[in-house]
Amino acid sequence: MKNLLVTGGAGFIGSNFIKYVLNNTEYNICNFDKLTYAGNLENLSDIESDSRYKFIKGDICDLENVKSAISENEIDTIINFAAESHVDRSILGSREFVVTNVLGTQVLLDSAKEFKIEKFLQVSTDEVYGSLPEDDKSIKFTEETPIASNSPYSSSKAGADLLCRAYYHTHNLPVLITRCSNNYGPYQFPEKLIPLMIAKAIDGEKLPVYGDGKNVRDWLYVDDHCSGILSVLDKGINGEVYNIGGNNEWYNIDIVKLILKLLGKSEDNITYVKDRPGHDRRYAIDSSKIMSELGWAPKFQFPEGIEKTIKWYRNNESWWRKVMSGEYMKYYEKNYSSK
Repeated sequence: MKNLLVTGGAGFIGSNFIKYVLNNTEYNICNFDKLTYAGNLENLSDIESDSRYKFIKGDICDLENVKSAISENEIDTIINFAAESHVDRSILGSREFVVTNVLGTQVLLDSAKEFKIEKFLQVSTDEVYGSLPEDDKSIKFTEETPIASNSPYSSSKAGADLLCRAYYHTHNLPVLITRCSNNYGPYQFPEKLIPLMIAKAIDGEKLPVYGDGKNVRDWLYVDDHCSGILSVLDKGINGEVYNIGGNNEWYNIDIVKLILKLLGKSEDNITYVKDRPGHDRRYAIDSSKIMSELGWAPKFQFPEGIEKTIKWYRNNESWWRKVMSGEYMKYYEKNYSSK
């Protein structure tokens, strides 16, 4: 029986992963989250009474806080989702990204070394590889692609990945690294492309699209990402990197148009806005390593996944409206502060 410390488990991918693990394994989970703006415990309200689940409010940069969580819960496995992750915010101010994503990871690694953790899995991103040429779709990111990050966010994630690599080679710490393509699905914070466009389309607002909308991303349904992480955790080789992609390349503008079509809205609501500084043109992941070595494969193609996602946001309008208004941040005080 594994005892997992899942950092950043109140965020989009972390909360989906916790539910996936509880539904598909017998592992115990301790959710360790600082509850920044992107952390929402309401994402996990349906499992918070599960005997295998526990929440601790904590900062991965706080060494004593991390060490207490590990020792008191007999943690043997750490999965690090905790990160500042929004590129636009990193452009406006990068300090928080460096502190959380680099120094926070260093604290976790030191703690893992001290407590002789059996597995340390770093959840990273394909953005550390930089950008791909738009006109040659045969070129994709592999695990051997050199790191060439272009934003403060991706640079901070690259720094964390390199620290993980160093702790494996220097201290023989059992580290694994996963790098995923763009995720989408339930509970995604509505500053990201897909939930933002869904929310604005539902409300009849203008849908802002950067530049010419021809930036290409490889989209991965969040449950597929969760199954991939679990495959790496259970079967991956220490010291290795595993790319997890959806094999679903789409232009941003085509995604926006598809969302409008599925919601019965007019493309007249699209408005083009000034492009993000240093906006990477194309991402695409080669997942052949995890598929051939670990037997993983994505289950959801984008047309199916986006329909499921739109349906979820339509059926859970109160969730994203509370997020957009800030009301969701009261959930912790109401349900946990007295415990």
